Amino acid sequence: MTYLNSNQLKQYKEEGYVAPLDVLTKEEALAAKKEIELIEKEMPKEIDKSGRYNVHLISPKLDAIVHNSKILDAVESIIGKNILVCSTTLFIKNPKQEEFVSYHQDAKYIGLEPHNWVTAWVAITDSNNQNGCMKMWPKSHIELKDHNQKFNEGNLLTRGQTIEGVPENEVKSVELKAGQMSLHHPRVVHGSGINKSNHKRIGFVVQSYIGTNVKQTLGKNSVQIARGKDELHHHEVIGRTKSFMSEEGISLRIKENNYLQEIFYKGSDKKGAY
Repeated sequence: MTYLNSNQLKQYKEEGYVAPLDVLTKEEALAAKKEIELIEKEMPKEIDKSGRYNVHLISPKLDAIVHNSKILDAVESIIGKNILVCSTTLFIKNPKQEEFVSYHQDAKYIGLEPHNWVTAWVAITDSNNQNGCMKMWPKSHIELKDHNQKFNEGNLLTRGQTIEGVPENEVKSVELKAGQMSLHHPRVVHGSGINKSNHKRIGFVVQSYIGTNVKQTLGKNSVQIARGKDELHHHEVIGRTKSFMSEEGISLRIKENNYLQEIFYKGSDKKGAY
């Protein structure tokens, strides 16, 4: 069992995140990387920009990560034994590109209420200051903050949603080795810089693991049951992928990604590339 210990739980509750957590072997992380690269090679546009969501529905390697027992043990420590998977996202930063993630709070635009959910950020490659690792503003998860909608070039967020005036002297870098992960609270302020290295940086994000009491208030999206039971039935339940790039998986992913686009751009008169 790999439940969070008292110190890790204390960090999460006080600072809004916990890291690093060892969840995958180097071999498992490498296998996931190779499967992602295979999709990019065989279908170059399949996971580009707005196609980066729900790749676990066509990738058995990523599906295995979503349902990894070490990850679920840690998540259970935070949200309880009944765990649903809401969706996933790939954050790929190519070398020497001006790609970044502005400071934001997930809870501001995802529509999941109440905030009994947690996001798992799994490093498929090493993630560090050189290649644009995540940065957290500790203790910023007390309340939701105002966001500006920028749609700025290079921003990997849908609307370029941005919290202004984040104190850089208080922000902490979350450096991870391939196979490690961080868990962060829906309201913690976080972002990341550009990849200044010569290698691709890949993060696979389960966004998010939710408790069965959590509803989608901005639209709809389906869930997988990762652990326990769903006795409240707030969401349609979908199954796991059976094979690589199956027609069924591709069709299901298109449907779920369309749901996400409606949620992410709810109330906006403009749409971005992501």
